[in-house]
Amino acid sequence: MAHKNKIQGDEDRKKEILDAALYCFLQFGYSKTSMDDVAKQANLSRPLLYLKFKNKEDLFEGIFDYTLQGSYEEAEKVLSQDLSAKEKLFRICELILLEPWTKIEGKPKTAEFYETCSKLSPKSTEKYEKQVLKYAQNILGDKETAEVFFLAIEGLSADLPKSKILRKRVELLVDRFVR
Repeated sequence: MAHKNKIQGDEDRKKEILDAALYCFLQFGYSKTSMDDVAKQANLSRPLLYLKFKNKEDLFEGIFDYTLQGSYEEAEKVLSQDLSAKEKLFRICELILLEPWTKIEGKPKTAEFYETCSKLSPKSTEKYEKQVLKYAQNILGDKETAEVFFLAIEGLSADLPKSKILRKRVELLVDRFVR
């Protein structure tokens, strides 16, 4: 039982660190955020932070995955549900775009964060693209249409809209792709 509590404690600590890091990166930007800043925000020592993440790049990569945590598994479940194609596509967009967007929108360095994700997290970005394409192709039926849908989804957030506006855009896009 103690081992299970230690694992849960480690997971809770990691979540606290990722929340603190996300806050720092969105407030101050990647280049001006230090591991010291994150440690202070998470209320822990720098050595403990380095036990969980080897450097700032590793920490940033962890944030990208953290913002999407559970989204891919939930999206897989949506694909097997008895919903219309339109409902499935919108629900998946909620999981992989709208919900993560609410974690980063409207902060001082949101634009920088958005750009830095693709530069510093190429593996995570590639995984994200593959997953979105897979879900879209499953629903829309062919690779080319899925690719156009993915590019359109990416473009919807380019001007860093508020969540409410992004949701409306996604609804409109999904409506146009699935009639």
